[in-house]
Amino acid sequence: KRFKVKLKTLRIKMASSFTSLSFHMITSIIFILTFSLASPSNGATRTHDKRPFGKMYGFGDSLTDTGNTDSSKGQSVPAIFTYVSNPPYGSTFFHHPTNRYSDGRLVIDFVAQALSLPYLPPYRNKKADKSHGVNFAVAGSTAISYDFFVKNNLTLDRTLESLQTQLTWFNKFLKDQEGCTGPTTTPECCKSAFDDALIWVGEIGANDYAYSLGSSVSATTIQQLAIKSLTRFLQALLSKGAKYIVVQGLPTIGCIPTAMILAGEGNKDDIGCLASFNKQSYSHNTILQSKLQDLRTLFPNAVIIYADYYNAYRAVMKNPTEYGFKELFKVCCGSGGGPYNFDLLAVCGSPLSTSCPNPSQYINWDGAHLTEAMYKVVSDSFLNGTTSHPPFHYLLSRKQQSAGMN
Repeated sequence: KRFKVKLKTLRIKMASSFTSLSFHMITSIIFILTFSLASPSNGATRTHDKRPFGKMYGFGDSLTDTGNTDSSKGQSVPAIFTYVSNPPYGSTFFHHPTNRYSDGRLVIDFVAQALSLPYLPPYRNKKADKSHGVNFAVAGSTAISYDFFVKNNLTLDRTLESLQTQLTWFNKFLKDQEGCTGPTTTPECCKSAFDDALIWVGEIGANDYAYSLGSSVSATTIQQLAIKSLTRFLQALLSKGAKYIVVQGLPTIGCIPTAMILAGEGNKDDIGCLASFNKQSYSHNTILQSKLQDLRTLFPNAVIIYADYYNAYRAVMKNPTEYGFKELFKVCCGSGGGPYNFDLLAVCGSPLSTSCPNPSQYINWDGAHLTEAMYKVVSDSFLNGTTSHPPFHYLLSRKQQSAGMN
């Protein structure tokens, strides 16, 4: 009888121990799974087994450039912003300059994060791992060829690159990395380069208007040539086999501090910006959207998204407090005080400039470029909001369907 009691007690202890062990094992498994699925593997990206895209290629100007203009190495940089390699550039997120024209991440960086990809390395960084994509965007770049500006004596800027330059770089990259043959590449040759790739074309064209401001070249001429150049560029990518493309329109250029200073006060629109400049951006974007629709007809198997930078920016300007912004025009990093805190002789990164302690409350970083906080809002609007046409989730669903058929 005493033996039976002891045996019963032993069974209860064993059951209790097994239950406790099972609970701890299950808890540990849940924690491990949750951590591996939800936590970033590093500061740049989340690790997932199934990324929507395996790589991304970026194009554009300084709003998308992740490091192709390194002033410390003597590379050409826009004439005004020659201190991009100095603090406090990069101070908010990277905690050191990365040759991005902001205090932290750009729209394309937030897109990479959302797609679980590493931040895109600049093309000019020869040592970087480019297996998940590369960024060809370069600050100061124009849509129109540099030769046009030389011909019209509009070469105040030191940047020689244009979209044509970026396409040349891209062709060379395809040849070196993917085994393709440059401009004559067939879709079959570069199938691997494009099937799993997102092409992100950041804002391009604002510099074209800026360089011709006050010259004999009309804004209408710039508009026609810039859109023609961008359309040809996109057609070249699509002809090579690009299947998924996002094209950003121009932002509200009339809200940029440098534009407001250089162009004078002028007539203001309903959001307090230069009406003529914003009207110009709006007209440019309207024509661009028409051209994108033509390309959709020519390449029905491709997904072409228009990212409406203009209305994404306007939404913030109309209700800034909703997004946490207190300063709409004053730059965070600059000098001179006044309504803009911008001085051409003491720009951000120069010895005489200072930066604000709370850049997340500012829309403008250095007078021509935005803060990380503003780029985050814009990227959210593109990826999760209503300013992408068709919506970005449509592109992802098309990619998923294509992957399922392969």
